[in-house]
Amino acid sequence: MTDSHEVQRAAPSRGHRHGQGRGARAGAGREARPVYECGLCGHHPPKWVGRCPECGGWGSVTETAGEAGRPAALRAITPRAPQEPARPIATISAAPAQAQPTNVPEFDRVIGGGLVPGGVALLAGEPGVGKSTLLLEVAQQWAATSDSPALVISGEESVSQVRLRAERIGALHEQLYLATETDLAVVLGHIDEVSPGLLVLDSVQTISVPGTDGVVGGVTQVRAVAAALIAAAKERNIATVLVGHATKDGQVAGPRTLEHLVDVVLSFEGDKHSSLRMVRGLKNRFGPADEVGCFEMHEGGISSLPDPSGLFLTRYADPVPGTCVTVAMEGRRALVTEVQALIGAQVAGSPRRTVSGLDSARLAMVLAVLQRRSKVPLQDREVFAATVGGIRVVEPAADLSMALAVASAAHELPLAPDLVAIGEVGLTGEVRRVGAVPRRLAEAARLGFRFALVPPACGPAATGSAPAGMRVLEVNDVRSALHCAARASADAPS
Repeated sequence: MTDSHEVQRAAPSRGHRHGQGRGARAGAGREARPVYECGLCGHHPPKWVGRCPECGGWGSVTETAGEAGRPAALRAITPRAPQEPARPIATISAAPAQAQPTNVPEFDRVIGGGLVPGGVALLAGEPGVGKSTLLLEVAQQWAATSDSPALVISGEESVSQVRLRAERIGALHEQLYLATETDLAVVLGHIDEVSPGLLVLDSVQTISVPGTDGVVGGVTQVRAVAAALIAAAKERNIATVLVGHATKDGQVAGPRTLEHLVDVVLSFEGDKHSSLRMVRGLKNRFGPADEVGCFEMHEGGISSLPDPSGLFLTRYADPVPGTCVTVAMEGRRALVTEVQALIGAQVAGSPRRTVSGLDSARLAMVLAVLQRRSKVPLQDREVFAATVGGIRVVEPAADLSMALAVASAAHELPLAPDLVAIGEVGLTGEVRRVGAVPRRLAEAARLGFRFALVPPACGPAATGSAPAGMRVLEVNDVRSALHCAARASADAPS
């Protein structure tokens, strides 16, 4: 009996419990109650659950808004008046963002006409390809033609080493400043003292930020350096070029966010055994992102190549078997390129297929098509194929010229010296269409080629006209292309 009375005294009355519930609900009503929603089906459960009771999705229920209808992410943020109000776009002047030419024609071609004040470009390439030499030439031209000085900061070489290179390539100017530094704080101090219009930092992986975790060149350090330099460039309208390293497969080293932060990403490519260098645009907020600039490395430095097609051709006194000319597209630029093939001796087992400057997989496919569709005996012969001048051609448009060069070498029959072949070869032997055929033909005609083999629907009937003095013939398959090439060779003047 005593126990039951104690239990009754300890238990609150029903009215008291109801009063507490109404008070709690009233208090809760004055606060913003979160609302939960399933991102898969839109169901609104009364509370957060790990699995949506409507559709059964796991982890799809998130907090979306309070009772006032405001997103949860904004409840802790107080709006603040902007320092500069938004203006109609037509009233904003574009003059401060006009590109300023560097007077290095091929470099200006890639970046869209020149460097933009406040814009940040990233130039990446393999070690020893010539990045520092190119940018030293760009800085010298800027200092000589611009009203503002150029500042080159090297984190990899001493000032004496850079001075020797500048003297060798003739890049000495009183408005060109040079410093060696690896501390970001000191780099910003140099910028304050010189007030340059152009800043070249070689390289971003060698600069460290005091107080930031991570090793020099690591993800954290590189991101902090890039963010600080980009902020300084935007604030002071300094055209900035950052030099970056490249990985073994040609990608930009460092964090991927580095490419997103900058305005322009350029890739500097080239073979150490060749004088040809190419600057390829990968990203450009101020111009086309598929442009290519050609340069030539020599003892006196680096120089632009406005007409590089001559590097990729060989002039013969007499026609030679195993050669055919195609027109490759590098960005928006058409480059006339010679493809060479050599058929080796008969061997037992698996013969070698060696390429230089071409895609080995495409060569293997072309050889299979020639052997199967055109009866060219290649099953037990070694085949070597290469391009001229160090250029690398991997696009399918070079398939037809590759097939003609191999067939010419196999039959020991030289092709006409003024013949150019453009087209992709399919597994059934058909010749497929490729892009920019009129531009390719115009470049070939400018260099003196008078006969062209192109895919169907790419001739004068489809494009409207052919280049003056050039005969353009459409071919449906490899067999008809070989027949037309042999006929053109027979009609060619000896």
